[in-house]
Amino acid sequence: MKYTEDHEWLKTENDLVVIGITEHAAVQLGDIVFIELPDVGRAVSKGDEMAVIESVKAASEIAAPLDGEVVEVNDALAENPEIPNEDATGKGWFFKVKPSDPTQLEAYMDEAAYKAMIA
Repeated sequence: MKYTEDHEWLKTENDLVVIGITEHAAVQLGDIVFIELPDVGRAVSKGDEMAVIESVKAASEIAAPLDGEVVEVNDALAENPEIPNEDATGKGWFFKVKPSDPTQLEAYMDEAAYKAMIA
């Protein structure tokens, strides 16, 4: 897994990248009550707003960590937006992107660096 400074995790799965928020982010947000996900087929560029998360504490956005195309979203989050609070790095994934430049992943932190950042 790779991690962004914005508390997103990225996991390579074949030729796709699965993206979600870290457990740390889920705890900081508090109880998540709504998640707006991007449309499948949407082309994204690194830095584009891709999703909105609303919690009892705040609203925040997920920015695209890499260039590519959204190929799948976690539809379970529409009915159960609290899933990332319960299983942030498992069932709480947000979307899958087919990256146009997989080398962009190299810019992100590994788990040890992320843990040091949030310490």
